[in-house]
Amino acid sequence: MEKKERRKALIEVAAVFFRLGCLGFGGPAVHIAMMEEEVVRKRKWLRPEEFLDLVGAVNLIPGPNSTELTMHCGKERAGWPGLFVAGFCFIFPAVIITGLFAWAYKEYGELPHVQPFIYGIKPAILAVVVFLMISLAKKAVKSARLAFFGIAAVLLALAGFSEVHILFGIGFLAAFFQLAGKKQFFGLVPLMLLQAQTLPAKASATQLFWLFLKVGSILYGSGYVLFAFLDAELVSRGLLSKQQLVDAIAVGQFTPGPVFSSATFVGWQIAGISGAVLATIGIFLPSFIFVGCLNPIIPKLRKSPLMSAFLDAVNVVAVALILVVSVDLAKASITDWRTTLIALAGFAAAFYFKHLNTAFIILGGAVLGYCLTYL
Repeated sequence: MEKKERRKALIEVAAVFFRLGCLGFGGPAVHIAMMEEEVVRKRKWLRPEEFLDLVGAVNLIPGPNSTELTMHCGKERAGWPGLFVAGFCFIFPAVIITGLFAWAYKEYGELPHVQPFIYGIKPAILAVVVFLMISLAKKAVKSARLAFFGIAAVLLALAGFSEVHILFGIGFLAAFFQLAGKKQFFGLVPLMLLQAQTLPAKASATQLFWLFLKVGSILYGSGYVLFAFLDAELVSRGLLSKQQLVDAIAVGQFTPGPVFSSATFVGWQIAGISGAVLATIGIFLPSFIFVGCLNPIIPKLRKSPLMSAFLDAVNVVAVALILVVSVDLAKASITDWRTTLIALAGFAAAFYFKHLNTAFIILGGAVLGYCLTYL
């Protein structure tokens, strides 16, 4: 790629992921749906199969999955600079918006009234996520065995098993089937979970950096897993009140971009702006390192029959986990005829207008929810 073309690709990567960072409401599943639309269907940076491999790959490493997926997509489009630009541009809007909420919260002690908008956003997000799941499932389920793995993953997740245990367990099982009858050996071990640093009764910004660096290095799962982790490390030590932590996670949920931007909010409450900056750097830095190490080996995994079987199984599990997220979203968001109407309208829009940006479906859900609230 020539210098001029590289610069053009880099600007394109920055524009796409900055916009997604500004409009990406709803958490990882909806971020993945918006990225699939942008980089696969609209811009054709990646083939559907390549995108699905990246979705599966980010589930194998700790950290915020959708943020790590932006880095992979940026790398594929614009090389190593694209990896860093995509990740930064996706994270930056969420951090700035969360920082403004953190400042206002510190000053006034409460969050703004956003419930009428969230009322409509949730069912719209459900529609987008369900449409994504159907789209990815068509590519992921290539055989009856993979369909069985997917069903098993759904049942295990609904039974309460850890996502990472399901991912690696079914991945190893698929590799075992591939291995049967061959004189090969396969080993892949995820990072061991380390104990988080113990903080004193009053933490400095630097100490917060090390805590959140550890969190970003070992934490699998959603914002709710982050909630449990920070509850044990910060609330139990008196550094943060339970209400502050609940509000921090709420801000991460209803602002666009990664939920892990809650670290910005938490850092600000404990150590001001320096705490916010260092907590944010700490929680996201490991993702850049993990993706930088993982990205070059994904094509090599595909060339190995054994590793390819493992990756196929992981891809199916990733889709199954999105289905479980959909079930949880449905329980939380479909509460009456209004939310049912918004969810059905959102799915119909995604199905019949495949080139419609999913951000408009979510924003439309917010407006419709606001209007229907007062009927």
